[in-house]
Amino acid sequence: MRGGQRQQGYTLIEFLVAVAIGIFLLSGLLIIVQGNGRVYREQSSLVQLQDGQRLALTMLTDVIQSAGYFTNPLVNTAAGALPLVAPYATAGQPMYGTENAAAPGDTISVRYLTASGDGVLNCAGLSNATGANVLYVNTFSVTGGQLVCTVNGVSYPLVSGVTNMQVLYGVKTNLAAANSSADTYLNAAQMTTTNWMNVISVNVTLTFSNPLYAAGNNQPQTINLPTVITVMNRASVVL
Repeated sequence: MRGGQRQQGYTLIEFLVAVAIGIFLLSGLLIIVQGNGRVYREQSSLVQLQDGQRLALTMLTDVIQSAGYFTNPLVNTAAGALPLVAPYATAGQPMYGTENAAAPGDTISVRYLTASGDGVLNCAGLSNATGANVLYVNTFSVTGGQLVCTVNGVSYPLVSGVTNMQVLYGVKTNLAAANSSADTYLNAAQMTTTNWMNVISVNVTLTFSNPLYAAGNNQPQTINLPTVITVMNRASVVL
């Protein structure tokens, strides 16, 4: 009778080849997982950046558009609603700012008189529900990498990742012109008392840290977000 066929296992070379193939496949899987994780983190960072940009522009726009607003013009006047108090140089002056060419940049302060329940928001996103008129003084600045608004002395951090803010004021300097358009843009240091009373629009540029930036990856370190905001009660007035 023929003897039983002798059983053989894998040789060492076959075992090493199998291990090498397994390591190769596992490495490819890890690269895919790491790539997906990186893409997810980058997308999340971009979404957060875009959300911050939208919030910053929304708050700046709502407040600056309301500059100089006051309740019931049949009873109130701009000079009475917006009194002479430092740093405002004259009664009725709706805004004021400071200029700083270096980061964290400029500040802008906007004031208006609201009536209870009129729905006009301050830079904290709140409206007047006190039952009486309230004068809101809203100041935007960049502090510690955040866009901060201060309402009547109380500070509210709005958006993180902001490193700089530059503000230019669109002024109608030719008061004889029969239009309500800005003919020049000035920074706060160039403004006069007359200019502050004739601001038609405001050009705000916010600088955000780029969440995708890393040394050597060809991404810019910062992202500038410019916007021009019209002062609503000035744009349609012929001076």
